[in-house]
Amino acid sequence: MDPIRVGDLILGDEEREAIGKIIDSGRISEGPFVRRFEREWAKYVGTRECVLLNSGTSALIAGIAALKVGEYIDGTRVVTTPLTYVATSNAIILNGLEPVYVDVDPETFIITPQTVSALLEEEDDPSSFAMLLPVHLMGYPCDMDGMDAVVKKYGLVTFEDSAQAHGSRYKGKRTGSLSLLSDFSFYIAHNIQAGELGALVTDDPNIARLVRKIKANGRVCDCSVCVRSTGECPHLRDEDDPDPRFTHDLIGYNFKTMEFQAAIALCQLQKADWILERRQENVRRLNEALEPLADVLATPPFSPDVSYLAYTLVIKDPKRFPRARICREMEHAGIETRPLFGCIPTQQPAYASYRDRYKGRLPVAERLGSDAFYVGCHQYLSEEQLDHMASTLRKVFR
Repeated sequence: MDPIRVGDLILGDEEREAIGKIIDSGRISEGPFVRRFEREWAKYVGTRECVLLNSGTSALIAGIAALKVGEYIDGTRVVTTPLTYVATSNAIILNGLEPVYVDVDPETFIITPQTVSALLEEEDDPSSFAMLLPVHLMGYPCDMDGMDAVVKKYGLVTFEDSAQAHGSRYKGKRTGSLSLLSDFSFYIAHNIQAGELGALVTDDPNIARLVRKIKANGRVCDCSVCVRSTGECPHLRDEDDPDPRFTHDLIGYNFKTMEFQAAIALCQLQKADWILERRQENVRRLNEALEPLADVLATPPFSPDVSYLAYTLVIKDPKRFPRARICREMEHAGIETRPLFGCIPTQQPAYASYRDRYKGRLPVAERLGSDAFYVGCHQYLSEEQLDHMASTLRKVFR
């Protein structure tokens, strides 16, 4: 049996044909495939604007930078989750802001309006907070109505991290359309896959304009499609050097993307409903197969609104079943595993300076960071592979 990976990508005839068209065109940097995917992804999510970048991390960094440059925020602190991929916290710090962590729900791994509200109520100076950055971890959507009530009370902005929640829904709306702006990642292990690719979505055209500038080293160009060759460029000037591509009015980054990733993502988007359904079917099948382990292993709660990034498991008795040993035995059986990221301020070495401040304050995140792990539930898994995963887990725990 082939190794069972956390995520996989199978390139079919459609993807190969699209890549061939790009090669034949001679244009591999941002072009028609990027623009088309921006339109299609905005339509899928339910927003007016979408800007593609080279990764989800870049979307986070550029999005926060746009909020600062556009003066949407004036505080310096950001309420966020301690339990997610480290890119979220990194983007906050790299923009000169401070992440402030609240604990998470033990079953769905996401922060709640209650924990956010409790934090802000006990603060002497809530005006020091700039925004809320919730993460829809593993596809589970946060309670955005509850979050909205909290941020309105304190005058904050919400930046929704949807990197792991392509297609998940909250009260009928897709994640990514529930706040001022949101990021997505199309990393290889995610639900819509393209390798390395990110997107920033919003209903605010000014934020989209700023992100287009920031991702291209802050140049004055901000059109979604360049019209310079027509002579109608709004940024052309009758000066010695009128080329707006090399005139910069902001300090930014090189976060531009390639046509190849956009072409693959377009093909994947056509399969989005099938991908979501397959992942949900796989979660149901694994949950049923692992019911005999309910006393020692917590399986992910099922919801038809969740587009599952992976299949997350929480060890209930870590002294008897240490995560390292469990994962090692799974790997020996050909099943890839990954820890549930770790509690950022207390378990990530890069954030060691935060440990004393948060010691004992994030018990759920710390427990999940130590005792939870995940395996794949992606759309390419066969029934044989799913059965092998379940039987291996039963064997390891019994």
